[in-house]
Amino acid sequence: MPHQQVKFYQTGTLTVGNRLLDETQRTVQATMDRSNSLDSGHRACQGCGEALGARYAIDAAMRATNNQLIAANATGCLEVFTTPYPESAWRIPWMHSLFGNAPSVATGIAAAMRVKGRENVRVIAQGGDGGTTDIGFGALSGMFERNDDVLYICYDNQAYMNTGVQRSSATPGGARTATTMPVGTEPGADFDKGKNVPLIAMAHGIPYVATASVDRLHDLEAKVEKAMSMHGARYIQVFVPCPLGWGSKPADTVKIARLAVESGLYPLFEAEYGEIIASTKIRRKVPVSEYLKIQRRFAHTLKNEAQLARIQAVADQHIRRFGLIDEQGD
Repeated sequence: MPHQQVKFYQTGTLTVGNRLLDETQRTVQATMDRSNSLDSGHRACQGCGEALGARYAIDAAMRATNNQLIAANATGCLEVFTTPYPESAWRIPWMHSLFGNAPSVATGIAAAMRVKGRENVRVIAQGGDGGTTDIGFGALSGMFERNDDVLYICYDNQAYMNTGVQRSSATPGGARTATTMPVGTEPGADFDKGKNVPLIAMAHGIPYVATASVDRLHDLEAKVEKAMSMHGARYIQVFVPCPLGWGSKPADTVKIARLAVESGLYPLFEAEYGEIIASTKIRRKVPVSEYLKIQRRFAHTLKNEAQLARIQAVADQHIRRFGLIDEQGD
């Protein structure tokens, strides 16, 4: 996906750096007319990657749809910290569903809009990795199989954070959670388990699948806007570090996201109708240890050479599989 390269100055806020960009290249967050769909007053933890990801994604979707947007939200952190009864931080039509049926609820909303002749009103479903890869997986697969006109966004913080940091099927091998403690000969979460939902979504042959990260605002917004320009089932998975569950500093959220991408552990790509069409190249490859060492959930892994090698092998496999480094290595 072509973008104007931006170097040496800030591009994420209303700063001088953004005014150095052409107006068409500025992010939604850098414009005065952003919708602020997820407004101040929510109760997310300091440095919450999910709060960032949701604000970025929904504001981009609002611009792409001329503010004609409805969201269905699964139970989870995003629902809990944005809507403590009787308050809400959302400034869009927003519906809370059960933990596992957000795709089905969103499908019903889209069908209702179609029957009412309001097909200009678009629908997004949102959930964390627990409500997406585990509890809501069947409903999500059904949405894909029927090719319902919904964009599903998964905010991936790699565990059940809202209920006490338990392992989900998106938890990486070796990670400490409340149910995968760093004890025994194989400490932390098991390797070679879990689900890669972006690849599963691709296997359904749906119109659009993408991965994104909160450290790449231009990329995230461009993928959301592209998804909203299409019809049918679409899926975007956004990498959103969780300081509380990962044992990291709140100020390091974006840094951690960047290191996940630059190490190859979280590949960024796009696919249409089951085929990968683009991937984001790694600009400066870093060893996985740089990513792991600033998270307490991996403190034991840095002392375990075998586990460290396995995590590095995962990153190297992603680099080869998704073509994350040019042949020349730049």
